[in-house]
Amino acid sequence: MSSSLQKDLRFDALFNSASIGIIVVDSKGTIVMANQFAHTLFAFEQNKMIGEVLEKLIPQRYHHRHVHHRTNYNEKPQARSMGANMTLSAQRQDGTEFPVEISLGHFTNEDEKFTIAFIVDITVRKANEELTKSLEKEKEVNDLKTRFVSMASHEFRTPLSTILSSISLLAKYTQTEDQSKRDKHIDRIKSSVKTLTDILNEFLSLGKIEEGKIDVKMEHFDINDFIDGIVHDMNVLLKEGQEIQFNHNGPSTIYSDSNLLKHVIVNLLSNAIKFSPNKSTITINARIDDNDSIIEIIDQGLGIPKDDQVHLFERFFRATNVTNIQGTGLGLHIVGRYIELINGAISYQSELERGSTFTIQLPTKQN
Repeated sequence: MSSSLQKDLRFDALFNSASIGIIVVDSKGTIVMANQFAHTLFAFEQNKMIGEVLEKLIPQRYHHRHVHHRTNYNEKPQARSMGANMTLSAQRQDGTEFPVEISLGHFTNEDEKFTIAFIVDITVRKANEELTKSLEKEKEVNDLKTRFVSMASHEFRTPLSTILSSISLLAKYTQTEDQSKRDKHIDRIKSSVKTLTDILNEFLSLGKIEEGKIDVKMEHFDINDFIDGIVHDMNVLLKEGQEIQFNHNGPSTIYSDSNLLKHVIVNLLSNAIKFSPNKSTITINARIDDNDSIIEIIDQGLGIPKDDQVHLFERFFRATNVTNIQGTGLGLHIVGRYIELINGAISYQSELERGSTFTIQLPTKQN
């Protein structure tokens, strides 16, 4: 047996016994060779792939793009993987699609350029990845439920205990001259009920976000009237000697969802009030120009420890220096999600014991 024949037989055995699809195409994209596995993979009868254009193995919606990529590859051929970090789709003869991984090589024979494609069906792997993602999502949901139960049992206990004790004490103040004492406990009850309502609203908001049920209604409105209204509502929460200052530069019209933006600013102001000392100033600076609308909220409060800052917008996260102050750890997470929904960005600067600055950036014009 001649050495040439032996080489041909070895090549044929290797080519057709391979457990991946191997296809060779010329510079025009015509299939000139395809092994047995490739025929099975694409549901072609033996040797029926020869002479077909490569695009017949690719979904129609990708044809134009693939021809462009093929032309570029022929100009600068190199061994490489296709579609890194992407899921590529191939098409069988009957039109059904399946996910693949493809590696490319090239060679020249008698001045003719050829490309060789090694094709792996990754249907099973993708199914396993989907199952893994589903299990991870289920685990995340269970973890969230556990953390919710732990947080709720802690955060609900204090206001409920306050309400119960105040109601018990109210029953003892039966005389007219006890009205001031009654008022004190009524105020405590109102404050505790508000705390419970705020907690429940945060969970309702988070639930709607996770379910994609937040309706975004972008509109033009006056920033001065908008902020003035929020400040008026927030004044009742100020500690002794605290004040809120509002400054604005530029045009007065802002474009956003006023309800979602109000929630964001109310949350940031509530934190500023809660974590700032008596007799401190909380500043709101607004600036609008042709490109951006900027809103800053600056406080003189506790600040955020540097190691905690990277986790600030995570669900249920609370900075290590505020664990003794009531809160769910959901507020800033919801703020971050709302900012995404209104096409904005939020950043912050903070130094321990020197306060924090949160900056909201929104597009001024409708896209």
